[in-house]
This record gives sequence, C-alpha cells and structure tokens, in this order.
Amino acid sequence: MTEWDIKKLQILRTLRDRGTVTATAEVLLMTPSAVSQQLTNLARQLGVQLLEAQGRRVRLTDAAHLVLRHAEVVFAQLERADAELDGYLRGEAGQVRVAAFSTAVPALVVPAVQQLRTAHPGLDVRVREAEAAEAYELLAAGEVDLALSLAAHAPSVRDPKFSRLPLLADPLDVALPAGHPLADAPGLRLADLSAEPWIFGGSGPWSEITTAACEAAGFVPEQAHSASGWTAILAMVEAGMGVALVPRMASAERRTGVVMRVLAADQPRRHIVAAVRRGAEEGPALARVLAALGQAAAARETVQQN
Repeated sequence: MTEWDIKKLQILRTLRDRGTVTATAEVLLMTPSAVSQQLTNLARQLGVQLLEAQGRRVRLTDAAHLVLRHAEVVFAQLERADAELDGYLRGEAGQVRVAAFSTAVPALVVPAVQQLRTAHPGLDVRVREAEAAEAYELLAAGEVDLALSLAAHAPSVRDPKFSRLPLLADPLDVALPAGHPLADAPGLRLADLSAEPWIFGGSGPWSEITTAACEAAGFVPEQAHSASGWTAILAMVEAGMGVALVPRMASAERRTGVVMRVLAADQPRRHIVAAVRRGAEEGPALARVLAALGQAAAARETVQQN
C-alpha cells in the first residue's frame, strides 16, 4: 500500500492555497528549502510527479490535484476525529474561538455567548473581531474555530475545506440627514437617491456592497466620502455631507440628527454566514456555539420584522 504522510500532504495543500513555496514556508514556519524537500519526499513516496516548473514558480500537476482531492476527505475525517475526541474528553467543557466582523459581535455573538454562559458555563468562547477576508484566513490557518462573515466574501459552498451555515439576511436601510427633502418622503426607493453624494465604508467589503446595491437599483453612486466606522459615517450624514447605506444590525450607532429610512422596494440585504472547517461542526462544543448563533440570528430577524 502507498505510504501517505499527513504532514507532507498538509504542506502540499498549503502550497495549493498560497501559490508559492515562499508563502507556504512563511505560513508553516518552515524554510523554503525544507518545504521543497518535504514535497520531493512526498512525490517519491507516492511515485508521481507533484510539481512542475513554471518560470520562477511551480505549479501543481494533475496528479497533485488528484492526491489533494482524496486528501481533503482524510482531513475532514481527522477534524471529525478531533471533534469527537474533544467531546469525549471534555464533555461540557472546552474552548471555541470565534472570529466575527464588527457589527456581528454585539448583534449576534454577544447574545449567543450570554446564552451559552447560562446553559453551558463550562464552555469557553473566545471572540476576535476581524474583517470578512481575515476571518477566513484565520479559520484556514487554524487560529480560530468559527468565522462569522458575509456570504459574498465567503469561500464557495463547493470549497472542500469549509462547511457554511446561513444565519441572517440583514436589511440595509438608508441614512439621511434629518433635514433632507426625502427624509419623510413616502415610498422611498434607492433609485430616488441616485443624484446624492454617497458615504462609503473605508474598510472591509462595505464599498462593494454599497456599489452593488446601487447598481442593482439602476445607477452608479458618487462616492463623496469614506470612513471605516459607523460612528464616523453617521456623523458625516448628520452634517449633511451625504447619504449612506447602513445595515440594520448597526442600529445601536444611530444619531439624533440622522433619519433611517426603510426602502419601500428593492430592499438590499447582506447575507451573514458562519463557517467552520469541514467536519469540525460535529464537535459538541462547536455545535452548541453554532446553535446559539442560530438562535440569536432568529431572534434578531423576528425583531427586524416587527
């Protein structure tokens, strides 16, 4: 039988994901020469060529992709084994590390943690705020166990490394200065604001979300200003510097000089998902955290509909 080396397969997998031997070495805290040597040994053990020279870089052969397709099944099964062993050894105890974007922390993560502290006091949930793309990098690197992010910026559902759980479709409302002519206009649509200067988010995917929502309504928004936090964005709206799309989950940041309008039609939404490494969702501690997040999302959706 062919000798399979899990450590070397992980190196090959990281090379596929990172693209270069140097980047692979940095992630795995190895030297580039050690990475190359391990992959040469793996090719010798398997009896196939795994890498081909492509200029100053290397590319994975078809045989390497075949090997990784089967290896992903093995990695998922090992995650399940780890999860089951953790449940056997720890029972109600254990630690789950969560990475989540800024507005999801108070709106979803904090209520979930509060519920878990009552129902499962031995479960230790550690929270780390991270932008959408960073959350998945942390998850892939094993630095967190669960990533809470936006579906538009999550790995594909076909990605064999992750399992995704839809949580919430968060509506986007329009923030207008209190004295704006359309602040109390009936039947407000996004297209009615096509001539307005827009305030974009300066970090994460928010500029893309604003642009996509406006383009779906039939116009390209004029970006007048940008800021990285809702406090700054709403302060500029209050000062009459422009209008902005604001997720309903960020409602705690609202200001007295800002009118939040629910759009009468073509209401844009951002879809929030939780992701874990495939197979890990079967671990009892992680499953409890996912369930608590689902309950928090359901409660918020009920509030939003009322």
